[in-house]
Amino acid sequence: MSASPSAVKAVRWIVLAGVLLGLGTFLWFATRPPPLTVQGEVSANRVDVSPRVNGRVADLRVDVGDTVQRGALLAQLESPQLRAALLAAHAALAVAKADFDRIYSTRPETIAARKADLAAADADVVLSKEVFDRQTSLITTGSTPQQRVDEATRNLETAIRRREGAKAALDLSIKGASDEEKALAGAQVKQAEASLNQREVDVSELTLKAPASGQITSRVAELGENFSPGAPLFSLIDMGDLWFTFNIREDLLAGLKIDDKLEVTVPALKSMVVPVRVTMINVQGQYATWRATRATGDFDLRTFEVRAKPLQPVDGLRPGMSAITAWSARGR
Repeated sequence: MSASPSAVKAVRWIVLAGVLLGLGTFLWFATRPPPLTVQGEVSANRVDVSPRVNGRVADLRVDVGDTVQRGALLAQLESPQLRAALLAAHAALAVAKADFDRIYSTRPETIAARKADLAAADADVVLSKEVFDRQTSLITTGSTPQQRVDEATRNLETAIRRREGAKAALDLSIKGASDEEKALAGAQVKQAEASLNQREVDVSELTLKAPASGQITSRVAELGENFSPGAPLFSLIDMGDLWFTFNIREDLLAGLKIDDKLEVTVPALKSMVVPVRVTMINVQGQYATWRATRATGDFDLRTFEVRAKPLQPVDGLRPGMSAITAWSARGR
């Protein structure tokens, strides 16, 4: 029994519709832009350890690959010049303190002598006063000439002045140096202490310690080598604080914000997928600007650094490893 013409026509339309649908689907996939894949890398804080003073390497305690804690001894430098300067600073402080003690103290023998001088001056005043009183009494009766009275008066005034001088000398001996001399001596002691403290700090800088916990990634120092201030001897990275960094053109940042969750693939770890959280979106310098071709009507686009930290620690993750993430859903 043959099919009716209407049924054959319906089948043809169904087949045609299927072919058109398949062709449309193929054209849609063929013209659709491929998904954008962004490649970045694993980064970490890097610290270069360098001396603040000039010195020669006398001892090395760590090597490349060692993991150290903050404050661990890395190397010991030596500098005879700094050691000599430290000894000189100690001596200078001792001299300043000795001069300070001299300024603030008076010998007991000197004070005793000044007291004896004052006692003698007091005795002279008493004697001169008695002579003056006697001559004054005799002048009223005419038993002594005026000249004797004048001499007694002059001797009494002289004795009083000598007593005043002896008293001033005793006070000066007890007080010691002047306020200005004491202030100068105190300032010289402080200056010597500051100089000694600076020398001690310089010598302490000959001991290089780890400023942070991490792993030694490079070592330039060798035994016997002399290094100037600021020259790096070691480099270490903080393996406990790793992140992923990507350089993204600004027109690809649509909808991205801090705390967004992403998935990153690490080829070095057998393509492990690592969930991460965006922690920073920061524009880079002008050197990272993508330049447009003005003839096309485009405009310059800046490049942004996007940082993302793993939600959980990842074993085996190291700085420099490549990281890949799909960016097709972030808009283009």
